[in-house]
Amino acid sequence: MRLLQMCRIHVLGLGLVVIMAVGLTIQLLGIHFLKRTHQNISVVQPVSSSPPRTCHPKQHIVFLKTHKTAGSTILNVLHRYGDRNGLVFALPFKYQFNYPNLFHSRRVKGFTAPIRPMYDILCHHMRFNLPEVRKVMPPDSFYFTILRDPATMAESSFSYYRSVSSAFKKCPSFQAFIANPTRYYKPGERSNHYARNLLWFDLGFNPDAPFTEPLARAGSRAMEKTFNLVLLAEHFDESMILLKEELCWELDDVVSFKLNIRAASKPLERSEVERLRAWNALDWYLYRYFNRTFWDKVQKFGVTRMANEVKKLKERKQQLAEMCLASSEPVKAEDIKDEAIKPFQFGQDKIMGWAIRKDLRPNDRSRCVQMVTPELQYKDLLDARQFPGGSWNGSDLELTPGKIVGR
Repeated sequence: MRLLQMCRIHVLGLGLVVIMAVGLTIQLLGIHFLKRTHQNISVVQPVSSSPPRTCHPKQHIVFLKTHKTAGSTILNVLHRYGDRNGLVFALPFKYQFNYPNLFHSRRVKGFTAPIRPMYDILCHHMRFNLPEVRKVMPPDSFYFTILRDPATMAESSFSYYRSVSSAFKKCPSFQAFIANPTRYYKPGERSNHYARNLLWFDLGFNPDAPFTEPLARAGSRAMEKTFNLVLLAEHFDESMILLKEELCWELDDVVSFKLNIRAASKPLERSEVERLRAWNALDWYLYRYFNRTFWDKVQKFGVTRMANEVKKLKERKQQLAEMCLASSEPVKAEDIKDEAIKPFQFGQDKIMGWAIRKDLRPNDRSRCVQMVTPELQYKDLLDARQFPGGSWNGSDLELTPGKIVGR
């Protein structure tokens, strides 16, 4: 009897060991399976920032890219969206639409009046000229631009355009220019539009017109009638949320990394800010005018809702940065080995860029590279897609309703 009991205990113990071994094996296999599954799933899954909407995404867009206002970052957003959705860009023959001359439709590559191929996006540097823009873009196009406080904008402009603006070249330092700009500035001299009321100039107005409030108000109202949305560089995240809302786009469509960044500069003194705003009085009036309209739009959107949307935008940007970027901070151009994403150097300051992680999957790498591709290289990519073969003449294009197709 005792022997039988001992046998039973032995069998039960052996069975328990077998069960534990099987369980442990299943657990280990499960962990291995989960690891492999996780490795095969890209972490760049698009997210929806809001409930499904009844609106339709806008795809006819005019962006007036003003100088030194974070426009390069917005250009990347538009490049990526248009590229991903197969939209047609109104492209310059080089990199700008004959700037600083007023925009003209004949400066658009592939545009041949009276045959008028319709483009989806017009966004590269130009001096705004609405009648000519309307010849190129569909009537339902969404117009927007971006402004910046003219004081900090002037400091950036001095650093970037000192080698080309006669006013900037004449003075020994930016502080000297601030103290007495009329000593160095002469209307009409080479590239002096960079030195005074640059926003006003980019909008197609006369930057040397004597400041009067009726003139400034008339310009602001004319601009308000043309542009559906005016963004502010100092409130870039809120600007992107308003743009997303107006265009009926998704959050991932407007997530970006800052491009065309220069090394940090010394903050301006309060007195310097006041002097620069007075020197750029027309720009300062514009900025204050559209600062009010901007926050009116935020109020209408909802302050709490805006805070929540900005939080989602920052979280998504952080997620993509951790996946895409080799460093959390921008790096010097010489440290970027890939010429396709190396920023163009111009002016006395070094323009920074982003290095991409080397361990990315092909699909994720493609997405990440798009997000850090500077405007000049991206323009070349779009040009190659729309005009395969490297050159253009009238026989190279086949016109279809609303589109241009390269043969």
